[in-house]
Amino acid sequence: MIKTITPDVFDLVSGDFVCIRRANDISQNGSFIASPEVGAHNDTMFGTHHARDASDLFATMYKIPNIYSSAMKLNTQYMHVIRFNLMVKGTVAKHNLVARLRENKFVAMTEKTLANKVFSFGRDHGYYGRIFNQTVISTPSLATVSHGGTTQISGFCFTPQDGNSLLSSVAAAMYAIHGKDYKSFMTHFNDMLFEEI
Repeated sequence: MIKTITPDVFDLVSGDFVCIRRANDISQNGSFIASPEVGAHNDTMFGTHHARDASDLFATMYKIPNIYSSAMKLNTQYMHVIRFNLMVKGTVAKHNLVARLRENKFVAMTEKTLANKVFSFGRDHGYYGRIFNQTVISTPSLATVSHGGTTQISGFCFTPQDGNSLLSSVAAAMYAIHGKDYKSFMTHFNDMLFEEI
């Protein structure tokens, strides 16, 4: 019997991301595009600044991960979507992956596959119409394939653009003011986070 594990950051072998960006904010008049626009890979090591930014963040606490990103812009105003493809050590079953994601209070799960449905939920039920979770994982899009001692994890997630950056900014400010005690101040925002969308 194969032992099933749940991965941590040290088990990441490689990651490839496609950042599918909205054309503009729903409140903006300009910068809308007529069709999908693909981006250039201007960063020779990481592809786009998205993977470089993530690598810089990981480097503050862990090792520098082997990740690469691409970007494109879609003619929509709803939400950014990220297609992720991760290779991790060991065998990871989909149900264990979903359980691990549900343990993270900053991750919301959804059975929805349409950005407008996730966006609408946030508008109707979020604090001032916002989703403060860092990401919303579409459960139907998740897939795991194990082979040769590694597991490929693929799927899509929706990015609540305003809410997650606001929460991250507050956390950074609390850390600057209170140091390692900042987490005790962040608990005030727990009621604004969703488990399911």
